[in-house]
Amino acid sequence: MKLYTYFRSSAAYRVRIALNLKGLTYEAVPVHLLRGGGEQLQESYRAINPSGLVPSFEDAGMTLTQSVAILEYLEEAYPKTPIMPADAIGRARVRELAQIIACDIHPVNNLRVLRYLVRDLGLSEEQKTEWYRHWLVGGLEALEQHLARDPAGGAFCHGDTPTIADCCLVPQVFNAQRNGIDIAVYPAIARINAACIAMPAFVAAHPSNQPDAE
Repeated sequence: MKLYTYFRSSAAYRVRIALNLKGLTYEAVPVHLLRGGGEQLQESYRAINPSGLVPSFEDAGMTLTQSVAILEYLEEAYPKTPIMPADAIGRARVRELAQIIACDIHPVNNLRVLRYLVRDLGLSEEQKTEWYRHWLVGGLEALEQHLARDPAGGAFCHGDTPTIADCCLVPQVFNAQRNGIDIAVYPAIARINAACIAMPAFVAAHPSNQPDAE
């Protein structure tokens, strides 16, 4: 297994968590998103992932380039230590929670969007920050309500073991805190995040513990 990763990439962080939860050994290949205009945009990396994004994941002779698809693949190909519930309703709920993060919050706040706002549209750094906080706070508020109202919730996003939803939640909280968002105002999110980051699999996946950390 080979994971093309960047230590602060939320999407790569999700996959690192899942690999650790499942006890899978992999080779980490750093792709620096800022150095030299972005190593992810170089021709050599685009030959692996035409989208020019991280992560990319290689296993069994194939390459996957979307983090949630990688998480689903890991669950199906390596079912030991499951990260999805066994029942259809539970699996759908976990996907719903994961997609609130991976589809609603993260895409409008990732590096290429923020760069476009400043370099191409001419927004100031203050305007860029306001954009980031607007979409992040709105997404976290919605996620908090989903987590707080559902009786299927437990110690984690769903039940009492981590799932794909938790793999997505923790990196988003990390980014929020890096940008000055007080997570304490979202008690369900704060509680679940605290339970996750106490686990060795999440600790090992943390950006500060990556070989390319700066």
